[in-house]
Amino acid sequence: MKLRHLPLRLGAGAYILNSGLDKLGADEDTAKGLHGTAAGAYPFLADVDPKTFTKALAVTEVGLGTALLVPVFPRVAVATGFTAFSAALVGMYFRTPALHRGEGDPRPNPNGIGIAKDVVILGAAASYLIDTLTSSAKKAGVKAAKKAKGAVHR
Repeated sequence: MKLRHLPLRLGAGAYILNSGLDKLGADEDTAKGLHGTAAGAYPFLADVDPKTFTKALAVTEVGLGTALLVPVFPRVAVATGFTAFSAALVGMYFRTPALHRGEGDPRPNPNGIGIAKDVVILGAAASYLIDTLTSSAKKAGVKAAKKAKGAVHR
């Protein structure tokens, strides 16, 4: 793990892990609310049982939060998962008009503030993914150049 990634991974990982742990014990009303919001944005979720959806969401958040906190998983996989999860949350925000100030106004109303912060999380996740991919590509290029240089000198 790169030192520059540590604050992002610790902060986001702890936040996402906590969110998932809270959802593991969600009651029926909470599950219906979470499911309703998600199904409104992503209609393919409408047929999923609210408790099942909430449990799956909780497990996903616990897994992603843990992956961000524990540096044993491949960085590219963690960064990709983090970005995809954040993008889905931002997609839900933009697809839920009840969270906006008015038609055509993407700014959050008081009900949307809690979800609108996911735009910042998506930016952080995308930055982490880009840094991870470019670092990996640079490392692979240096390794290939050394290998090629060694083959020329034989």
